Amino acid sequence: MKRSAILFLLMLMGAGFCAAQDTKSAAPATVAIRAGKILDVRTGNYLTDQIIWIEGDRIKAIGKAADIQKQLPDGAKIIDLSSSTVLPGLIDCHTHLTMGPNTLGPGRLHVSYPRMALMGARNARVTLEAGFTTVRNVGAGGYSDIALRDAIRAGDVPGPRMLVSGPALSITGGHGDENFLAPQYSSTSDGVADGVAAVIEKVRQNIKYGADVIKFMATGGVLSEGDNPELAQFSLEEMKAIVETAHGLGRKVAAHAHGALGIKNAVLAGVDSIEHGSYINEEDIQLMKERGTYLCPTVYLEEWLMENYQSLGFTASMTEKMKLVLPIARQHESHAFQSGVKVAFGTDAAVYPHGLNAHEFAMMVKMGLPPLKAIQAATVNAADLLGWSDRVGTLEPGKFADIVAVQGDPLGDVSVLENVGFVMKGGEVIKKQ
Repeated sequence: MKRSAILFLLMLMGAGFCAAQDTKSAAPATVAIRAGKILDVRTGNYLTDQIIWIEGDRIKAIGKAADIQKQLPDGAKIIDLSSSTVLPGLIDCHTHLTMGPNTLGPGRLHVSYPRMALMGARNARVTLEAGFTTVRNVGAGGYSDIALRDAIRAGDVPGPRMLVSGPALSITGGHGDENFLAPQYSSTSDGVADGVAAVIEKVRQNIKYGADVIKFMATGGVLSEGDNPELAQFSLEEMKAIVETAHGLGRKVAAHAHGALGIKNAVLAGVDSIEHGSYINEEDIQLMKERGTYLCPTVYLEEWLMENYQSLGFTASMTEKMKLVLPIARQHESHAFQSGVKVAFGTDAAVYPHGLNAHEFAMMVKMGLPPLKAIQAATVNAADLLGWSDRVGTLEPGKFADIVAVQGDPLGDVSVLENVGFVMKGGEVIKKQ
């Protein structure tokens, strides 16, 4: 009996020791970033001689170095960014990580959905290393973006936080349908739906398979065959059904829209953002301002495509549309900027190589948006559009420790954001200077 009691006591002590070890190992890592300057993206003010105190994947405190230093626990890891400008991780609200320039035209017919997901793993890493710690992926075939998002969450591959749409909804034969094949192949893209009942079912299906956001094509497109970017796709009733179904299930809605009527109908239907907005007119602008609808303008692609389209295998009609629409888009989007439409940063990365996302900033400034407004588009505004203002978009206690650093003054020269030297996502250093 005595021996049994002793063994039982030893077992209890061992269990207690193991529990203590588990508790100790589960304690969040403490990191302190010494920042030379922190840009307050809400106000445009710089805070100097700061320490960002991080525990685990969240920011615990930010303040003057002398004050925070006294509170840090022993053994805190110090990261010296005292010669850098520090900002919150950047957000891109319009990406296609599972696609690339080689999938823009008929070349996409040679790429399987599994191959797209694997391409996405590479593009996700490149995007994260460029300083974009959060993205919204608006359109991918075969739910490949959902697979990529889940792989990133599981830690299988590195990449930004992702909100994903799955296949974008399109009318038969519209932008978003597969129009490069002859009729005998009877090919229809997986987002195609016609009529109110069909679009409701498609929205529910996308959400069933994991979509965080719903994307639909309100007009024709540029880099597609057989459709006109000026003309509306879907009726107003179909658009309202899409939005009401998505909102009712807790999802926001993004509408690809070039033409003015498609923009108007999408805004009236209640979408959360207009993507592109190439032919946006005064009526559209006023409606968007009244309803608080965001514009994701995707402007750098205009410059990149004009310089590189000849190597991309475009069809004659794609090239013709591109040369017509892109100069018009720059003029109309610039007017929208100056008119005070809410702007969220979006690139359409995939139309040009991933990792060049930050080139969008200089183009936005060139088109009339002040540098601070351009940066806000990729931080506070983008977080608001995503519904993630409680976790990303600013450097504040309680939010994810998503942090980037650059050399120089992005308010003086926004192009310095094209060369991010340091990237942290959720307290993990992704890229060092």
